[in-house]
Amino acid sequence: MFRNFRLSIIVLFLGCVFSVGAQSGKPLMIFSGSSNTELSEKVASYLGISLSKTRLGRFNDGEIQIQLEDSVRNQDVFVIQSTCNSKDASINDNIMELFLLIRTLKRSSSGQITVVMPYYGYARQDRKQKPRVPISASDIAMLIESAGASRVVAVDLHCGQIQGFFQQTPVDNLFSISSMVSYMKSVPLENPVVVSPDAGGVARAKKFREALGDQGISAGLAIFVKQRGEAGVIDAVDLVGEVEGRDVIIVDDMCDTGGTLVSVVNELKKFGAKKVYVCVTHPVFSKNAIKLIGDSDITEMITTDTIPIKGELPSNIKQISIAPLLAKAMNLIHNNQPITTLFGY
Repeated sequence: MFRNFRLSIIVLFLGCVFSVGAQSGKPLMIFSGSSNTELSEKVASYLGISLSKTRLGRFNDGEIQIQLEDSVRNQDVFVIQSTCNSKDASINDNIMELFLLIRTLKRSSSGQITVVMPYYGYARQDRKQKPRVPISASDIAMLIESAGASRVVAVDLHCGQIQGFFQQTPVDNLFSISSMVSYMKSVPLENPVVVSPDAGGVARAKKFREALGDQGISAGLAIFVKQRGEAGVIDAVDLVGEVEGRDVIIVDDMCDTGGTLVSVVNELKKFGAKKVYVCVTHPVFSKNAIKLIGDSDITEMITTDTIPIKGELPSNIKQISIAPLLAKAMNLIHNNQPITTLFGY
């Protein structure tokens, strides 16, 4: 009996040791690229730490200059960088900065390097639609993987198969749906219907509808089938589903020029839709997209801060933060715990 008791004490002691080790271990370090420092600071704040110090600049000829001011030897490192256009840099500049940041960490003997890409640039070039063109989404994956990334965390990839472009590096594709639905709960909706703006977004729209249902909001589902003439221009449309007399929620992963989106909204109004809400994760907002949306019949657009928005926003664009989602994922990864709880939608 005493022997069994002693064995139980030993097992309990070892269990406590391993539990504490999994939760504490090495400190989590966050380095931020220059494309979206505000989001990086929010993530660090949610985790209760400060961003690690980095000097990011340009040489006289425009080449990127990087120096880490904190030791990273054998440390668990996270790099946050949206590969998007930013205030002072192009998409290509920010991709190169990310590449050099990863290489700098590798050359500084860091431990695991988790690359957090809230926005994955070049994601729309995911297949060959014409002869003699690159599959740029795959080539960016090759670049990041060859740099030495141990893991990649992205948000609402334009197409899920981008995860397969990484041969050795695991990729986690988080969804902003939970954040969007939390906001939509506060909106008085009348007989709502979730609309996919094209056939490719049906799965996303279905998940959004399921998430609304879990919050006690019953919604229909409709699919907008359009024939494109050129970018931002629709030649013909068909609607599968019923929107007449109902509030509409359009769900998509990004908004670029806004031309196609506004055309969809105009067509939905012709089909009898009442209020039109739009939930898009990535506010690319190129050209005059912000003004176009502000002048449109969109009741409200809800978007996130995966991409910093330049200029003032009109009253019908609301930006919410995905920092809490990223912070949760990073904390789970750091503690070597599964992040399946974040994939509910």
